[in-house]
Amino acid sequence: MSHLHHDKKILNRVKRIQGQVAAVEKSILNPESSCIEVLQQVAAVKGAVNGLMNQLIEQHLKQHVLKDADHVNDEEMQKFLALLQRYL
Repeated sequence: MSHLHHDKKILNRVKRIQGQVAAVEKSILNPESSCIEVLQQVAAVKGAVNGLMNQLIEQHLKQHVLKDADHVNDEEMQKFLALLQRYL
């Protein structure tokens, strides 16, 4: 996936996830933090990682699976990606 290092959106998403994980660690180390606060932060990390996974799958489909296809039905592709997002 050598093309990924050029994608600023993916890199920015990874950096945001790193920040969220650091916030979880900081919250866990803070004796004032409640379990609910930590759980909410972890849920946010989970959502961010799922979003990253969706973006990576979409890139993989476009760059590798469908790269040499003669015709790609964009509507069907969007339906497939929406379906995939529901299961991730």
